[in-house]
Amino acid sequence: MGDTFLGNLTALFIKSAPPGKHEDGGGLRLIKREGGGGQWVFRYTLYGRRREMGLGGLKALSLKDARDLASGYRTLVAKGKDPIEHRRRQRQDAMPNRYLLKDVALDAFESRKADLNGDGIAGRWYSPLEHHVLPKLGRMPVTEITQSDVRDALAPIWHAKAATATKAANRLKIVLDHAAALGLDVDLQAVAKAKQLLGRQRHEVTSIPSMPWEDVPAFYASIDEPTITILRCDCSSLQGFAHGPCGLRGWTRSKGISGPCPRTT
Repeated sequence: MGDTFLGNLTALFIKSAPPGKHEDGGGLRLIKREGGGGQWVFRYTLYGRRREMGLGGLKALSLKDARDLASGYRTLVAKGKDPIEHRRRQRQDAMPNRYLLKDVALDAFESRKADLNGDGIAGRWYSPLEHHVLPKLGRMPVTEITQSDVRDALAPIWHAKAATATKAANRLKIVLDHAAALGLDVDLQAVAKAKQLLGRQRHEVTSIPSMPWEDVPAFYASIDEPTITILRCDCSSLQGFAHGPCGLRGWTRSKGISGPCPRTT
């Protein structure tokens, strides 16, 4: 059947139509399957590009329903609008809570596990978000997060825990990039603008007093986010007795410290 005239199909024909493609006209097509089921498809051309979008199954949409949908989408095409993009935005607007920051953050973390040490089991990639961002912003739709929200979440630790705050901000930027890749309309500059609002970090470095080697494991266990400086101290301390009877080699491996020690020069 041709695609020029509208109303080629009838309800009676659809019931007995053989498997295959059947054109109703105006871009509306019925794809009939073996067993009697079928799928409605709308075909259109926009800016020289041919596209198809599924409208729904034959059991869910009657011929009249499918024609009404196709008619509305033809109007969009005539106005230069893409029906597929229009429908995507409608669904996104109808479900604002579908993409909460906590859900997108977890999805971003899962997608990066393969690049993290031990698949991120230690939680060091995710912990800055989990402890300092998600408690305040986790239940917000990611599309509604602004620089003011980010500033308010990071302000309590921006100066007091500068390194952790920086990591939390960087992780949040990765999450927003991930949300954009999902097709969500997020502010990709929210983190950068929040940093401008927070200002330059003031962080005083405090020395850690010396301690007996028996207390070292407990000290490292208390550190959530070891910096490169701490890891240098770790390696420097352990190199002196790694071959001794204390067995701290295995302990360092259990803490996720592997490979050559960072250079101390």
